[in-house]
Amino acid sequence: MCGIVGYVGEQQALDVVVDGLRRLEYRGYDSAGVAVLDATGPRLQIERRAGKLANLEAALAQGRLAGTLGIGHTRWATHGAPTDRNAHPHTDCSGAVAVVHNGTIENFADLREGLEARGHELTSDTDTEAVAHLIEERYAAGEEGDLAAAVRGVCASLEGSYVLVVAHRDHPDLVVGARRNLPLVVGIGDGENFLASDVTAFIAHTREARALDQDQVVELRREGVVVTDLDGVEVGGECFHVDWDTAAAEKAGFDYFMLKEIQEQPDAVRDTIGGRFGLDGRLRLDELSISDEDVRGFEKVFIVAAGSSYHSGLVGKYAIERWCRLPVEVEMASEFRYRDPVLDRHTLVVAISQSGETADTLEAVRHARQQRAWVLTISNTVGSSMARESDAAFYTRGGPEIAVASTKAVMTQLAAVYLAGLYLAQVRGTRDPDEVRSHFRDLETVPALITEVLSRMDATRKLARDLSGEERVLFLGRHVGYPMALEGALKLKELAYVSAEGMPAGEIKHGPIALIDKGTPVVVLATRHALQAKLVTNIQEIRARGARTIVIATDGDETVIPYADHLIRLPDTKSLLSPMLTLVPLQVFAAEFAMARGLDVDQPRNLAKSVTVE
Repeated sequence: MCGIVGYVGEQQALDVVVDGLRRLEYRGYDSAGVAVLDATGPRLQIERRAGKLANLEAALAQGRLAGTLGIGHTRWATHGAPTDRNAHPHTDCSGAVAVVHNGTIENFADLREGLEARGHELTSDTDTEAVAHLIEERYAAGEEGDLAAAVRGVCASLEGSYVLVVAHRDHPDLVVGARRNLPLVVGIGDGENFLASDVTAFIAHTREARALDQDQVVELRREGVVVTDLDGVEVGGECFHVDWDTAAAEKAGFDYFMLKEIQEQPDAVRDTIGGRFGLDGRLRLDELSISDEDVRGFEKVFIVAAGSSYHSGLVGKYAIERWCRLPVEVEMASEFRYRDPVLDRHTLVVAISQSGETADTLEAVRHARQQRAWVLTISNTVGSSMARESDAAFYTRGGPEIAVASTKAVMTQLAAVYLAGLYLAQVRGTRDPDEVRSHFRDLETVPALITEVLSRMDATRKLARDLSGEERVLFLGRHVGYPMALEGALKLKELAYVSAEGMPAGEIKHGPIALIDKGTPVVVLATRHALQAKLVTNIQEIRARGARTIVIATDGDETVIPYADHLIRLPDTKSLLSPMLTLVPLQVFAAEFAMARGLDVDQPRNLAKSVTVE
């Protein structure tokens, strides 16, 4: 989950690398570090600090590191505590090699034991440091001066998932990168080139990029890049153009990225659903290598995802089963392949991930492909590993999301699962073209409704501040409200570190009602749907036990008024689409609750944006 930046060119590398790390800090903020090559020495100048990037920047302010080649890292700790000595970059015995790393080296203990037996002295607790010493050995033993060959040789001995970016004091115009399972993107400039975990890191300098494929090694120089496989054979690849700019990745006057990204949701949904109908009047996906005949042969659908993406998948189950009459199972990606699910050529696996690099979900995709199932990826990242390894891709077009807690990403995922459901219904003939178009028109009204919801949030913000001293909040919902109850609880846990639990409202009396005490805040998602009367009964049950009820209800619904201590009104929409509206007050409530407690809503403790380790 760490963030990595590499640069070689004409600019001062420190400025480019630190700016890139600032844009990637959402990937981890346990520590940060840089290595800049002073070619006059030559020597690698290294600075690293535990804690957020600001700590490193304060240290760098004491003395500038000059040079036009550099690498940098912002860390989410796996092996070793978040301390100065465990921060990246790590070096070899002589200080000639500097390495930054994202991922886990699963056989590092054996590698470390062997290195120490051969006289190497390792000073950190990380798996990364072993890689630096292995490169030292390979470089000394191999063809003189061939750093890329040394990296390829080391990669062949590593087990696990990793991205490595390497600099050497003897190579003032060369950065070497390698990847297995985790993302590494090349930024292609004019007289300068970049490496990063995410295009966000170099978008201020170039919008032309190339994603590395599995087990590839890149040699980055000012005049160009060369990509090879682990055998040293040069390989081709396609470049892509990033269709957003630096403004999309800035705060634009908001105190936090999360607040900005909540406000961006109407446009994000509008962009996600826009242009989805072809000239033939049929819905289309972005990339598709599944024939209509195969789609009509699907007998079952699995949706696999993690975190907030899992909650959007739960909503997708309701839409696909209703419109397509296909059985759907929604599974935690981390558990999916380990229970040996029954998959075949009549199975569709829908994998959902904002980054398209989530380790658990990516491994679920690979398992599904091994079992000959069809795979559709829903992702916000063009060219991500999941998209490249799937049969079809649906891009959510949400633009960059910097805050760790997902907002517009999960909102656009909801739009995507609805569209995927309509696409399947269209091809399978379970809904006629007029019905598909009608449902799509309903979806087209949602961005304006989200804008209206955002305009009503002052009372929700005040309520969150009033309740910010509470240590337990429950969230209840029925039907599509249940996944949003889970999402509301997750947001509050992520941001405010509160014990929050989401559950089906009908289950409250089967045990959880014991949690209700006088004044316990309970958020009830009670937008209008077929189970409304039963949900009102559930509200009565918890209020009779002393709960402080916060009811999210549809405009004009009077049935909930006698049982709501606090009422949050939303505009009316089709019940199946209501999660896209209920999501907004849940996000605002959690963010305001956390800010009232003095917490950083962009960088919650212990978390990172993209979970790229299992």
